[in-house]
Amino acid sequence: MIKARRQQLHFGDGLIAEEVSDLREEWMKYADQVLEDKQFVATVYSALAKRSPKSRTRGRRGTPAEVVMRLPLLKHVSNWSYEVLEREVRGNLVYRDFTCVRATKAPDCKTMGSWGLALGPETVEKIHPRVVEIAQQKQVVQGHKMRLDTTVVETNIHYPTDSNLLRDGVRVLVRAMKRVAEIAGQQGAKFRYRSRSVKLRVLIGRIVRTKGGPSRERSMTPGVCSASALHQMTALLTA
Repeated sequence: MIKARRQQLHFGDGLIAEEVSDLREEWMKYADQVLEDKQFVATVYSALAKRSPKSRTRGRRGTPAEVVMRLPLLKHVSNWSYEVLEREVRGNLVYRDFTCVRATKAPDCKTMGSWGLALGPETVEKIHPRVVEIAQQKQVVQGHKMRLDTTVVETNIHYPTDSNLLRDGVRVLVRAMKRVAEIAGQQGAKFRYRSRSVKLRVLIGRIVRTKGGPSRERSMTPGVCSASALHQMTALLTA
């Protein structure tokens, strides 16, 4: 049976809250104000209730939605694994108070991992607009644009073939040598730019890939590409 919030307080809840009220981290004070929003709790509660048709009224008591919402936030801010999150919450009164676990038993890491599957990306997408709306109401941001920070971002890159790696490497080296030439002036050996030679090899590589056959398979092998491109780039710049 799932509840949005804890209906019955434990005897030790008040004691914990009193002892750690001045020990909370700065970000927790602001996060606590946002997480008290009823729409957040209702969104998480609805997602958890979908796991079973009668989970709202039957079965053993599950973890309240407000706790399910706060524990993953603490995990994300602290960059912890679920195992570390379980250990820290069990042994730290400040984290117990912030996540509303308080004097009750802390959930184990496997249970918290199942919450992530139950909530899913759809629930997160519903929470994000509400975060922006609250930030607008409190005049923290204007909310015209929102940038997501993630470890995987789709980008338009070219396949690392011989010719492309050769062109990229020579372009970076030429840019660096131009800066060196501006500082050093006429001192030392004269640097020869090989941009035209690189363009010719790029065109040859494109022709090979369009014709197909064994040459095309060899040109599309990453290991061969990197070694061959490095050898050609070195030969061009030292010639």
